[in-house]
Amino acid sequence: MADKFDLIVIGGGPGGYVAAIRASQLGMKTALVEKEHMGGVCLNWGCIPTKALLRTAEVYTNMKHASAFGLKADNIGFDLDAVVKRSRTVAGQLSKGVSGLMKKHKVQVFDGTASIAAGPKVNVAGKDGKSTTIEASHVIIATGARARTIPAAGLEPDGKFIWTAREAMTPDIMPERLLVIGSGAIGIEFASFYNALGSKVKVVEMLDRILPAEDPEISKFAEKSFKKQGFEIATGAAVEKLDKGKDTITAHIKGKDGKVEKQEFDRVVLAIGIVGNTENLGLEKVGVKTDRGHIVVNEWLETGVKGVYAIGDVVGAPWLAHKASHEGVLCVEKIAGLKGLHPMNKKLIPGCTYCQPQVASVGLTEEKAKAAGHKVKVGRFPFIGNGKAIALGEPEGLVKTVWDEKTGELLGAHMIGAEVTELIQGYGIGMTMEATEEDFFHTIFPHPTLSEMMHESALDAYGRVVHI
Repeated sequence: MADKFDLIVIGGGPGGYVAAIRASQLGMKTALVEKEHMGGVCLNWGCIPTKALLRTAEVYTNMKHASAFGLKADNIGFDLDAVVKRSRTVAGQLSKGVSGLMKKHKVQVFDGTASIAAGPKVNVAGKDGKSTTIEASHVIIATGARARTIPAAGLEPDGKFIWTAREAMTPDIMPERLLVIGSGAIGIEFASFYNALGSKVKVVEMLDRILPAEDPEISKFAEKSFKKQGFEIATGAAVEKLDKGKDTITAHIKGKDGKVEKQEFDRVVLAIGIVGNTENLGLEKVGVKTDRGHIVVNEWLETGVKGVYAIGDVVGAPWLAHKASHEGVLCVEKIAGLKGLHPMNKKLIPGCTYCQPQVASVGLTEEKAKAAGHKVKVGRFPFIGNGKAIALGEPEGLVKTVWDEKTGELLGAHMIGAEVTELIQGYGIGMTMEATEEDFFHTIFPHPTLSEMMHESALDAYGRVVHI
């Protein structure tokens, strides 16, 4: 007879494990099935280890500019194996931490691969070769996603020349020449890391600008900064084919003008999108619908099959860990029958890119706000006008805010510069609380801080800016 639970979660990433913890807090007998490592891609092969690598790049860059701070640092270098080892150690520590949280919250973890059957029941093919069937009133699918590839064009990882994020995190060499295909957050972060450590980096983007999800003004600022750092950037371009040689790989790159040029590289990073992990779950058998590689859900994360839900990357964009965690909590609280819940508002999901300089945003861009029918006021404040930024030696950046002229509602905030990934939550809280420009005017921001620029940007939108 199958073990019975109130909830079974398939996938132990930031959506799945958070959902399991919240379910336990609400008194549900909970099971979680994970086929690889607790923490999912985020903790093991995504958010956390990449930030460890990027921190190394940041420290290395600061060391190279030590003289600007009155310091002496000669013969600067790095040990690639040690850099990678630190990143893997950080990831391993956090993965073990998640396993500890499961024990603390009495979530029963099954190591193996899950598939769904009617009931709903979940069959687990264990790592030990044994199969187990467990049953619950509710099942949450949180199986995440993986890097998109295009095998027909040779755009798929080969373990040597062509990397996805996984291979790029554990490089066998520091490539002299690196091609990054795609300029979203993943592509730009790896471009930033390898450029900082000395690779000659080229970024190819099919759209007309890099970081295409960001406000065009921020994208333009970022491109200018990256080029100044030595990036080669080709927008409106596409890699049509990759030819592997003995020690190098040749890319056939079609430019804006339609001409195809060949360029030689040591390694290639694929960052051309995400595909949900929907295979071999038994979705078709139980009637769960998918669309273009992602599970179809409603505003409450319900699949349309009674008792079966899905959250996180497997349900589609934006593919962000914090979005998955929020969905996990929302889904469980809906299952538990809690009152006063609000469905996910995607406009309130912040996006962060941890390059140098950092990029962060929340809400509508100026362009999208106007397209939605808003008459807007726009505020801007440059880092060069902020005392803390100058003292830090980080005077390059911009804070931009978009407001509804009629109501004073904050529609969006867009930032580039030092530590903006830490600052963006302030605007996120403001938007969640439906704060107006007056609320930002009357908030006392501490001095000297980078956060003062958030205040000044609001003031600038209404002709009251002080320090420029």
